[in-house]
Amino acid sequence: MSERATREENVDVVWSGDWVAERLGVGLEGDGELRELLGLALRRNPKRAHLLVSNVLGKHVPQKPSVVYGAGYGLGERVRALLGEEEARRAVVLGYAETATGLGHAVADGLRDAPYLHSTRRPVAGVRQAGGFEEAHSHATSHLLLPEDPALLAQGAEASALVLVDDEFSTGNTVLNTIRALHESHPRDRYVIVALVDMRSPADRDRLTGFAAEIGARVDLVTRSTGTVTLPDGVLERGQALVAAQEAEAAADPVPGAAGHPAPVTRVDLAWPAGVPDGGRHGFTPAHRAALEAALPDLAEHIAGALGDDARRGRVLVLGFEELMYAPLRLGTALEQALGADAEVRYSTTTRSPVLAVDDPGYAIRTRLVFPAHDTPADGPGDRYAYNVAGAGFDAVVAVVDSTADTPELHASEGLLARLAAHTGQVLLAVVPSYTPTPVPHPQESAVLPEPLRGPDFSSYAPEDVGWLLQDLSDTELEAPTEEREEAIQSGGAHYAESLPVEYQPSAEYQALFSAALETSAARIARAVGTVTETVLAERGPRPVLVSLARAGTPVGVLMRRWARHRHGLDLPHYAISIVRGRGIDATALRWLAAHHDPADVVFVDGWTGKGAITRELAAAITDFEASGGPAGFDPEIAVLADPGGCVRTYGTREDFLIPSACLNSTVSGLISRTVLRADLVGPNDFHGGKFYRELAGSDVSVRFLDTIAARFDEVAGQVEAEAKELLAADRAPTWEGWAAVERISEEYGIHDVNLVKPGVGETTRVLLRRVPWKILAKRGAGADLTHIRLLAEQRGVPVEEVDDLPYSCVGLIHPRYTRGATGADGKAVKGA
Repeated sequence: MSERATREENVDVVWSGDWVAERLGVGLEGDGELRELLGLALRRNPKRAHLLVSNVLGKHVPQKPSVVYGAGYGLGERVRALLGEEEARRAVVLGYAETATGLGHAVADGLRDAPYLHSTRRPVAGVRQAGGFEEAHSHATSHLLLPEDPALLAQGAEASALVLVDDEFSTGNTVLNTIRALHESHPRDRYVIVALVDMRSPADRDRLTGFAAEIGARVDLVTRSTGTVTLPDGVLERGQALVAAQEAEAAADPVPGAAGHPAPVTRVDLAWPAGVPDGGRHGFTPAHRAALEAALPDLAEHIAGALGDDARRGRVLVLGFEELMYAPLRLGTALEQALGADAEVRYSTTTRSPVLAVDDPGYAIRTRLVFPAHDTPADGPGDRYAYNVAGAGFDAVVAVVDSTADTPELHASEGLLARLAAHTGQVLLAVVPSYTPTPVPHPQESAVLPEPLRGPDFSSYAPEDVGWLLQDLSDTELEAPTEEREEAIQSGGAHYAESLPVEYQPSAEYQALFSAALETSAARIARAVGTVTETVLAERGPRPVLVSLARAGTPVGVLMRRWARHRHGLDLPHYAISIVRGRGIDATALRWLAAHHDPADVVFVDGWTGKGAITRELAAAITDFEASGGPAGFDPEIAVLADPGGCVRTYGTREDFLIPSACLNSTVSGLISRTVLRADLVGPNDFHGGKFYRELAGSDVSVRFLDTIAARFDEVAGQVEAEAKELLAADRAPTWEGWAAVERISEEYGIHDVNLVKPGVGETTRVLLRRVPWKILAKRGAGADLTHIRLLAEQRGVPVEEVDDLPYSCVGLIHPRYTRGATGADGKAVKGA
């Protein structure tokens, strides 16, 4: 045993919160046990500087497994006594990811007959989401509820209590958000909140009382200890400065590795009981509990047999993995019994939460190990941490992970196992099989949904830039001459989405015009990208899921993702989805999104608005999708770069200006075609289709377009901050003035069909590239934004008419009542593009 470990056990007079309390004035007051349960640490978090570090939770501080399990089990027994035998049997227990997954499971064990579910931040393919909520002060906020049996939270809800378990009850926001969300869909008469410590202020206590009265339910609270945290003014800023200073000092004096060679790493094959889940991510029943209890002694003996003699008589750490807390905890309690008094067994887990480490007895986090994530998380790669392991004198570490996390990253030279091997005499790896639930399919979906397509196999975008919720129709002949398509569309013989126009190949003159337009407008577009992204982050939460409307919206979605990463270090998920005017949105793609993300986090993205047809189409499509039994919760509001038509609330600008991505087709959109929906190609459970034009790679400017705009992000950051602040405070209600203008133009020019009137620079460009144009209306005095419009119109023999009082820079008119005998404004044949 190390000298430091011996010193810590013999000296018990220093509180592990003194260091923070002395430097920041943070106070912790409460009943006599509170300081034994909690220490203090600091973290780099813009919302809360301090961290309450539990000594009995088994997350940051290694503790005896029996103590950790006993803390939760004892709370469960108190809940059982509160509810009574009969009601306790009908109760459902819900724990919070990641810190309270093991605690909640132990509480459920204390109730004896209650099923258990914990929230998760790991989407699981094929499992439909039953709910979700946000944890406002956390560094990673989105919680998903993914029960294998959707009825777990609904069956007999009105007659059963829901027991919600978290490690601490600080403000109550997270728990109240959960109850509110679940109560709307499955109201109950009773809720019980369980936590190790209740740290609410008097105002927060009053809020819980008012909330219970508001929903008409009884809400009880069961905790082990009660107290309050006192935070002086300016503590957040001073805490962040202290963290920065300490981290700079630590960078110059890193935690040393153990002397000699790294310890050996040995895999221990566990005979995990068949059919028993690895935890409560998808639900854990009393039958699962009984099967695991019967298997634990043999599992522990197997681990004990793999330990060396020194470890069997020394200090052994059972180290769990993020949300996987219960399985290693129970292995730890069984190992305590198997090794007896000769060994000292401790338990803790790795975590996503970045916390400052200070090697001082008055600080709760003495050391930290940093290693890369090894379970391919949905929010992308990042650092993970193990606290109070280095320097703690462990003779052996038993690392317990699920099979999803048994990846090359785990075994890499910088991975968790290598980090552990530098600080102990032996590392054992025990892998628990990740439970694969049997999905309950939606009536309209197959059990397995298709997966997104990504570059370079589909599109020239990087794979992390966008996942295309499309099927690849690249080998299918779909193109038809523009005039033939127009006649079929207007005669009612075909829908525009059933075929593709021949891809327009720009002339050298037009390519030069695109390049000039891109350089001229890059900063303007960067400002709009930044403004709309900041608005989305402010109003839709810190980790929105960007879903662009393919394909015009996709470059914008990629740029918004780049802005969030560049300015905030966020790796936002981004997908492209198909929506077809008159046919609605891709329902299979929506089901895929709901299975992998909280629908409430989804933000639909498009390039620009014209008259608002797609805005209305999306709202109607979401309503129809939910009415047909699809998952609810999608917000149909669209975020756009430019909203000249006044059709949406979330936009970067309402000016009608040239967005160079509108100048071209696939060669500025990842070489992807517009989307296709045809009955013989797209089945009820398929994604809509699209083509990847690999043969046009020589003309592709997609990445150049992105890089040119992203290079201006720092230049416009100050303007974006001011504009976003102003927009967030402004009245942004849609005016729909664009729609009114389109209706007026449709009647004034005798068209009598608003679908043939395409307002705005982007839509006018599409008319000239894809349809049979009749004439172009240009706002008198419009300048460089219309240079490419005038060039295309000249190439196609289409007149440009200067007009006053136009709310857009230009409007494209498709030839009404088109036949191949009347193609241009004067009836002459259209020149080929």
